[in-house]
Amino acid sequence: MSYQIRELSKNEFPASLLEIPQPPKKLYVAGELPPEGSILLAVVGSRKYTSYGADACEKIIEGLSGYPIVIVSGLALGIDALAHKAALKAGLKTLAVPGSGIDSKVIYPRTNLSLAEEIVEKGGCLLSEYEPDFQASTWSFPARNRIMAGLSRAILVIEAGERSGTLITARLATEYNRDVYVIPNGIFSPGSQGSNKLLKQGAYPITESSDILELLHLKNDSESFQERLPFDLSPEEQKVFDMLAELNSFKDLKLQNKEAMIEAFEKLSGWVKKSKNSDLLSIFETVVRDSGLLKSMLESPDTERKFDAVNSFFDEAKNLILRKLKNMRLERSVQ
Repeated sequence: MSYQIRELSKNEFPASLLEIPQPPKKLYVAGELPPEGSILLAVVGSRKYTSYGADACEKIIEGLSGYPIVIVSGLALGIDALAHKAALKAGLKTLAVPGSGIDSKVIYPRTNLSLAEEIVEKGGCLLSEYEPDFQASTWSFPARNRIMAGLSRAILVIEAGERSGTLITARLATEYNRDVYVIPNGIFSPGSQGSNKLLKQGAYPITESSDILELLHLKNDSESFQERLPFDLSPEEQKVFDMLAELNSFKDLKLQNKEAMIEAFEKLSGWVKKSKNSDLLSIFETVVRDSGLLKSMLESPDTERKFDAVNSFFDEAKNLILRKLKNMRLERSVQ
C-alpha cells in the first residue's frame, strides 16, 4: 500500500502541541488526523516487554473500545507496536509518531512498515516534524517524545526500566502538565523499576480500563458507582439507582468550567421541580436543605463558593442514593 504525505499548515497543528515550550516548526502527516473531540492517550513502554506487559497492554486498550480515545505511540518495537496493534484490534484510531520521517522508504523500524500502512488504511495517521525522507538517528527519538507527550491528554506507561527512554516521555508529560498513568509491576522485574519509580512520584496506578475512563471523565459516574455497590440491584432498586444516571447527565456539564457547573445545577433544579419522581424530588430537597445549597446559590456573589456548593450537592446526592439503596436492601432482607 502507498499513502499520501502532506505538510500541515500552521492552523492545522493540533492545539495541544502549540502549548509546549518547543513546538514543532513543521508537521507532516499521512492519513487522517484525529477528529475534533478525540482524547489522545499516549501508550509507551519497554522494547523488551514481558508477557505480562503484552497482556496488560492489550487488555487495557481493549477496554477503551467504544470511547473517543485515540492511542498515540512511537511505532517502535515492543510496547509501542503492541499498543498500535491493540488499538486497531479494538476498533480505535491510532496515531504513530516515528523517530524517522514518514516516507515508506525510511520508516523506522523497517519491520513495522506494514503496521504503519495499516494504521493509515484504518483511519489513523502517521505524524512527524521531520522531513518525509529523514532517516532515524540517535537524537531523533528523544526529540519526537516531546511530540507524543505534547499531543496527548495523558501518558500510560507499561513496563519501563530504570534507564528507559519511556521515562523521558513521562518527564515531559509532567512538565507539560499532562497526567501520567502507570500499570504496576513486580518489584523484582527489571522492566518495572522505572514504572514503580513513577508511581512513587505520584503517577496514577492503572489496574483496569475503567481507571483510565474515570480519570479522563469518560465513564459515567453511575457506572463506576454501581460497580462499587456491595450487592446486585433488584428491579425496584434499579429504578432508584437510575436517578443517579439522570443526575450525572447534568453533572457532566460541569467538566468544562465552574460557570457551566453552576448552570448545570440551575437546569437540574428546574428539571427536578417538574419531575413526577417523588424519590428524586425528596433527595433533591433533602440535599438542598441539609447543605444550605439554595441559600448559597441565591445569595453568594462568590463563584468559587457557588462551585463548591454545587459540587457538594452532587456528591451528597450520590451518598443519599446509596444509603437509600442499602435501606431498601435491608427492608427486603427482613421481609
